[in-house]
Amino acid sequence: MGCFIKFSSPAILFMFLSLLLIPTSAHVQVNEGGYISAVISKKGLDFFKNYLINQATSSIIPLELPDIEKSKKIPLIGKVHMALSNIIIYSVGIDSSYVETGDTDLLLAVSGATADCGMNWEYSYGSWLLPTISDSGAATVLVEGLEVGLTVSLKEQGGIVKVILVDCGSHVRDISIKVDGGASWLYQALFEAFEGKIKSAVESAVTKKISELITKLDSIFQSLPKQIPVSDIASMNTSFVRSPVLSDSSVEVEINGLFTASSGTSMLNYYHKGFESSASCSSPAKMIGIQLNENVFSSGALVYFNANRLHWIIDDIPEKSVLNTSGWRHIIPQLYTQYPNDGMNLYISVTSPPKIHVSEHDIGGTIDLDMTINVLDSSEVIPVACISLKSKEITWPVSLD
Repeated sequence: MGCFIKFSSPAILFMFLSLLLIPTSAHVQVNEGGYISAVISKKGLDFFKNYLINQATSSIIPLELPDIEKSKKIPLIGKVHMALSNIIIYSVGIDSSYVETGDTDLLLAVSGATADCGMNWEYSYGSWLLPTISDSGAATVLVEGLEVGLTVSLKEQGGIVKVILVDCGSHVRDISIKVDGGASWLYQALFEAFEGKIKSAVESAVTKKISELITKLDSIFQSLPKQIPVSDIASMNTSFVRSPVLSDSSVEVEINGLFTASSGTSMLNYYHKGFESSASCSSPAKMIGIQLNENVFSSGALVYFNANRLHWIIDDIPEKSVLNTSGWRHIIPQLYTQYPNDGMNLYISVTSPPKIHVSEHDIGGTIDLDMTINVLDSSEVIPVACISLKSKEITWPVSLD
């Protein structure tokens, strides 16, 4: 009697997607290099830049600025105490933005942005000759020529990427203030004294908010899992193996990418490092190009092979007579004589870890199988024949573009 366990869905899916890949067992150190590499092109960087700007804009609006107070001596009137409160930026418009890669850092800049603010104002003054006079109202402020720049560094630390804010700053070129109601000519003169303070408040608030957003982004990166379960049998090691590599117009990241058994045992220790035998997408129009080393598939195949999952039972096919001894009575009469009109099934098992190679133009692999023919006699499963299949390498042409 044999052990007849039906092939699970994740294993079937993995087997056909990876073409039943390569063998070997042992352990791969993270610092040996990654087996999955992704290159984010200039188009991809622009996409992420626009996404981050949209997310940042939506998260900071509305942005409340601190209250501003100031006293000013005005001829004929005397000392006037002025205050601005409830200063809120309620909309931001982005004119242009760009992202650049340096040797070790990423630079993201926004220029020509505008911001609309609302606020309340009040003032009071008096002297020993005059009673205290006060007034209050609302005003709107248009911030023009807002420029924001930040530089971040991406460093691998313990299998994760840390986002480090290297520099951040903002600058306001000009503001215009519109006062609602009252003697606007007087109020406008008073508010001109606040121009520098309003500019400084906007610049400080925007810079502070961006710094907080980068800290939040770093927290998201820190929370990324180093291992992702793909089934009850296997998980993929998704830890980063080095800091992202920056070029003139792209960013390359590498993860370990190998599959491990759910028990935590890593696969493979002597696979060649790098991507000499891998598949990749090289079209410059794509936002992200991925290089996938065949060892990724190899580790997955080995996990399923060691877990005794690369086997299945065939007990239902369109030609029903093939899986009944009556269909064999003219070919093998003895079989029908001994087991008349009994059902049959085929038990197919992989006998050694499959082997595969992946190149830019094709995928090839070999697989060794045992096929056992069983007769289902009452409640007993009786193996009556076993065929060993030793396959030669089969190649399938593929297009990865």
